[in-house]
Amino acid sequence: MKKNPTTNTKGRGSTARKVRVEFVHQAATQVCIGGTFNDWRPAVTPMVPLGDGRWSKILTLPPGVYEYRLVVDGVWMPDPRATETVPNPYGGVNSVLKTQEMRKPAWPAKALP
Repeated sequence: MKKNPTTNTKGRGSTARKVRVEFVHQAATQVCIGGTFNDWRPAVTPMVPLGDGRWSKILTLPPGVYEYRLVVDGVWMPDPRATETVPNPYGGVNSVLKTQEMRKPAWPAKALP
């Protein structure tokens, strides 16, 4: 999982973070992501094939903690690149993705002379 520092406000005043999910599987023909950010509906979050078995998807998420799993050719699996997992109620594990709100500097901004 790579985190991209790009942010936007989506018109609601809240800061959303762009996060890139990457996956490699030489034989996969379709890869999607199901998680708490899309109500576990993988069909709405397909990954994009980049060639040579590489897949990618950029998610735009508000700050928070999200659980997810990859769906590779219809088979649910944890993300092998995830640095954190949690047990799920089905005897497996879910991958964990955390996004943070960008912090403002603690000091007041001053114009340079």
